[in-house]
Amino acid sequence: MNEDYITFIKEKLKDNVDVKFRELKCKKGSILITFIDNLSDAKFISQYIIEPIIKERENIETADDIKKSILFANSIGNIDTSHDVLLHILSGDVVIISDFYEGLIFCEAKSWNRRSVGIPITESVIKGPREGFTEAFVDNISLIRRKARNADLKFESMYIGKKSDSIVILSYIKGVASDKLVSQIRKELKNMDVDFLLDTNYIEEKLKEKGTFYDTIGYTERPDVVTSKLFEGRVAVIVDGTPFVITAPYFFYENFQMPDDYYLNKYMTNFLRILRWLGYLISLLLPGLYIALTTHHFSLIPSVFVFRLSISRAGVPFPMVVEVLVMIFFFQILREAGVRLPQPVGQAMSIVGALILGQSAVSAGFASEITIIIVALTSIASFLTPKIYGAISFWAIILILMSSIVGLPGYFVGIILMISELAGLKSCGFRYLFPMGTIKKFDFRDIILRDDLDSISKDFTNEDGKK
Repeated sequence: MNEDYITFIKEKLKDNVDVKFRELKCKKGSILITFIDNLSDAKFISQYIIEPIIKERENIETADDIKKSILFANSIGNIDTSHDVLLHILSGDVVIISDFYEGLIFCEAKSWNRRSVGIPITESVIKGPREGFTEAFVDNISLIRRKARNADLKFESMYIGKKSDSIVILSYIKGVASDKLVSQIRKELKNMDVDFLLDTNYIEEKLKEKGTFYDTIGYTERPDVVTSKLFEGRVAVIVDGTPFVITAPYFFYENFQMPDDYYLNKYMTNFLRILRWLGYLISLLLPGLYIALTTHHFSLIPSVFVFRLSISRAGVPFPMVVEVLVMIFFFQILREAGVRLPQPVGQAMSIVGALILGQSAVSAGFASEITIIIVALTSIASFLTPKIYGAISFWAIILILMSSIVGLPGYFVGIILMISELAGLKSCGFRYLFPMGTIKKFDFRDIILRDDLDSISKDFTNEDGKK
């Protein structure tokens, strides 16, 4: 039987320079040790697996002799199937096969190159922890464990992907997270039918609402954010190979919360949250309102401003709506270029490019000064809520188009359509606009404005009524 395993392994892993086979002679036969060089710790294998077997080879008769008396390792076990054999080898374990006893043994000896814990780039803070998740799931689990020393904190592992066998961890706090929520996400993960899974976005697309620019599943690379959400009754999903961890459910108002909201003065935090809400409204509503008033409702604009507007638009060859859409398009190009270029170059290019573009557009008679101000203010305000930047851009353009057709009636119809979409979205069974429009209980004290931390951090209750 073991000869079949050896043939299977050599056939499947042939033509791989990093796959190593080491044969050891014993009194009763031979032992074959198999591992992948750059995934396993060669020094550990030599010192704690090969050397003890060589010293005791006269006394080895069964698999139990190796497991109980010879191997110096924390994790040792049996292998039952050919799929498990490959899975352990490709995960960095050592597989031990002998020709004088039945069964295979695996011994944990993982050691691969990985990035050290660093500062999360996408979620920088003024005050607060500086550590962020890495691509190694074991490091990410330890970062959460350090902040939540709770016996009810669970980490369930599973393999997803027919060809990749990626490790996925489902995390929750038993008794705090809803059993229904945990079961639903566990079922969705186990039912995923994919050949490979390389990032959390594969799971996000499975769990979130389809056909919308709004993210109904949260994501973060900060351990403190994930830990706080676990204590609130959420569920977190960790994927090996990516520093981003997804959380569910995720609500609309969370787009206006930032990690350092809980490390700064409460009143300053609330002021900044109000500023983000205003930035969201400005970036979403201002361009459409500008088009509606200047295209169809001049009588609602003060006469002095109309006079200044007519002077600034003198010589501009395009209709107002075309002018605004073209400038928005140019600013989108600058933003994308600033994001994709190396960070020092990208920042300078986006700032200088915006200044040169605006000045050149006005000088060439391509756009008016007022349009440049409106578009620039809209773009800057949208940066206050980066997680819904895509939704803001989409609905701002819809409002612009509807305003250009029928003015304020079209503008208000567009707003109603946008609110209708938000009201219809769900996040793992919970209304996206929670606490509005739902009777499901999900206990928080931190929605629009931040309450005192001692009030936020106690007596969380899930929808099942468990403390």
